[in-house]
Amino acid sequence: MFSINQRPTSNSALQAAAAATLLAILGTSPASAADPAYRHLMEHAVETAYVVDEGYIDAQDHVWLELDSFAVEVSVPGDASNDLLAKLRREFSIEPVMNNRVEAELKWFVRNPKYLNRVFTRAQRYLPFIVDELERRDLPMELALLPIVESAFDPFAYSHGRAAGLWQMIPGTARRFGVSQNWWYDGRRDVVDSTMAALDYLDYLHGLQDGDWLNAIASYNSGEGNVLKAKRRNRANSKPLDFWNLKLSRETSAYVPRLMALVEIVRDPDQFGLTLPDLVNEPQFGIADVGGQIDLALAAELAGMDLDTLSAWNAGNNRWATDPNGAHRLILPVDVIEDFNTALAGVPLNERIRWQRHKVKNGEAISQIADRYNVTVSTIRSANNLSGNMIRAGHYLMIPVATKPLTDYSQTADARRERKQAAVRRGNRVEHIVASGESFWTISRKYDVDIKKLAAWNGTSPRDTLSVGQKLVVWTNQPAAPSAGQGNGPTRKLNYTVRNGDSLYLIASRFRVSVDQLVRWNKIDKDKILRPGQRLTMYVDVTAQSS
Repeated sequence: MFSINQRPTSNSALQAAAAATLLAILGTSPASAADPAYRHLMEHAVETAYVVDEGYIDAQDHVWLELDSFAVEVSVPGDASNDLLAKLRREFSIEPVMNNRVEAELKWFVRNPKYLNRVFTRAQRYLPFIVDELERRDLPMELALLPIVESAFDPFAYSHGRAAGLWQMIPGTARRFGVSQNWWYDGRRDVVDSTMAALDYLDYLHGLQDGDWLNAIASYNSGEGNVLKAKRRNRANSKPLDFWNLKLSRETSAYVPRLMALVEIVRDPDQFGLTLPDLVNEPQFGIADVGGQIDLALAAELAGMDLDTLSAWNAGNNRWATDPNGAHRLILPVDVIEDFNTALAGVPLNERIRWQRHKVKNGEAISQIADRYNVTVSTIRSANNLSGNMIRAGHYLMIPVATKPLTDYSQTADARRERKQAAVRRGNRVEHIVASGESFWTISRKYDVDIKKLAAWNGTSPRDTLSVGQKLVVWTNQPAAPSAGQGNGPTRKLNYTVRNGDSLYLIASRFRVSVDQLVRWNKIDKDKILRPGQRLTMYVDVTAQSS
């Protein structure tokens, strides 16, 4: 069989290789480079290289050759240079492993082909970028499959251990490797920021584990200290130090075999009776520099996209706009970048956010104003050149506000949490308002529910910090409280007279009810300021007031 083992690098070399290969396929051997047929092929041959022996060819599916007065259609294999999974197969470098643990994971995947199809289809958006970055860093291509094990390529994935994003990084590790996390933005869900950090971490772990990639991958899951401790135990007992001989947690012991099982499936899906989706090795997104904060609804309009789709591409954004402190960029599909940049150039920087002029009322705190407009206190301070939180009644503040109702921003952190809390589950639904000193553990004990489930119902983690007045949804087999919906203690009607400086939030926190409950019980507008002397009715859990 005709074979070219190295890719030509120049255009002329590419043309010569293509022409020579095609003539060989046709069984034609020109006498010299002066042969008219050869010259014609050199002028029209595809600029590509053939690697026939390895079963792939960088060419169009059909190449047309015109030889004198007739045409010949030459059929060649599909464009495997554009086949992303074929690229992975060629560049896998970790020694294959097949043992009982890998086989057990293989059986699960084989029994769940729909899951594999769904995950690999979802991966198309991110994999080309990850593969390019692995290639640039000369890291094993097997690592490209790690987000399947971690998150099933879901950027919004969140674990009970506070890990988030495609690579499921915990807050501390992410910050350690330069990933920004704040009220506006969580880079763990951003494909660019999280991939850079995750690969930095994996590269570091590879060095820490003396060049052993399986131990490095295990460390990524369990923490570097746990693998080092397991190795010290084995070393003390004269046992091997490789992953397969280390005593690690059940989760980590299955983690590496799961990745190796995926590698075997990608290597030869036919062997397991599986068909994987066709993934193209082409960039799926580009990065647009927006120069400053921008409302995501405006960005979607400029890009010609719906808001949900744009938000999904930019999963790192927690709120209705990008972080005012940057990074000032958006991730956009490659086919809209140019039009977006053109449209953006016509919108002045100060018009990329809508501003609301707010008159400070008597007794109003800056935190109340921030809550009302769904921004941070620091954002208000920065926009108004305030050095502290002191504001004066009668003065005006400029507040950045969303151009659309907040309910339209369905991918924000608040919206995602509300969807979690609104899901219907088994048992009685209870709304619990967090009191001072409470934790996930104390609340789970109060309602006799699993702490991990409690966190999951609320789109959070048991390790997350709770704030006084925060609403949690609990699904319990205990009888629901009659009216307050927050515990199983006796409920009593209470009339309260609003005092100077009171707000709905402060009153709700004081009596351990929710703002929504106060609004519902009293049929009032939660955006309106309370008046001193105003009467409010509420239904409170008596036992909660004394704790």
